[in-house]
Amino acid sequence: MKTLLAAACRLMLPVVAVLALGACSTMSRKPASYSEVLGQAESEVAAGRVESALIGFNEAARIDPVNKEPWLRSAQLQFDAGNYGHAIVAAEEVLQRDPADKVADSVLTVAGLRIASQSLQRLQGNGALASESARAEAERLAATMRDTMGEAFLAGPEASAEKARASSRGRAAPRRRAAPKAAPAAKPKSDIDNPFGVLGG
Repeated sequence: MKTLLAAACRLMLPVVAVLALGACSTMSRKPASYSEVLGQAESEVAAGRVESALIGFNEAARIDPVNKEPWLRSAQLQFDAGNYGHAIVAAEEVLQRDPADKVADSVLTVAGLRIASQSLQRLQGNGALASESARAEAERLAATMRDTMGEAFLAGPEASAEKARASSRGRAAPRRRAAPKAAPAAKPKSDIDNPFGVLGG
C-alpha cells in the first residue's frame, strides 16, 4: 500500500509543479498600465499607424475612463483623417470630462461645420435646393460659415491642397510667358555685376 502511495505521489509531483509554475507566471503578468498603453499609442502615431493608435487610445480610455487625453488624441487623429463624425464623438467625450478644453471645442465646431458644408454641396448637386426659401437659407448658412472659418478651411484639406496647386500653376504661368518678351539684357562687365549670368539662357 505504501509503495502504491509513494508511486502516486511521484507521478503527481510533476503535475503539481507545472500547475504551480503556470499560476506564478499568470500572476507575474500584470495588465499594462494607462501610461504604457498611452505611450504605445503615441508610438503608433509617430510610425504613421493611425488605426493601431486609435485602438491604443480606446484601450487607454477604457483603463482610465476619467482621463480626457485618450479621447482628445482620438478626436485630433479622426479630424486629421477627415472622419468628422468620429472626431465629433471623441471631442464630446473630452468636453464631458473638461468643458473648458479649447482643442476639443475647436474640433467639435469645425468638424460640424465641415459636415454641414459637405451636406450643402451635396444638396446643391442633387438639386434639392430648388425652392427659393431653401436656397436662401442655405446661402445664409454658407455665408456665415465662410465669414467664421474661411472658405478654404471649410472645404477641407483636399480642396485646400488643390487650390494651392492651382494658385501655384497660375503664378508660374506668367513668368514663363513673360520671359520671351523681355528685351535681351546687356552683357555685364563681369559675373559679379550679374551673378545670374553664369546660369545662361
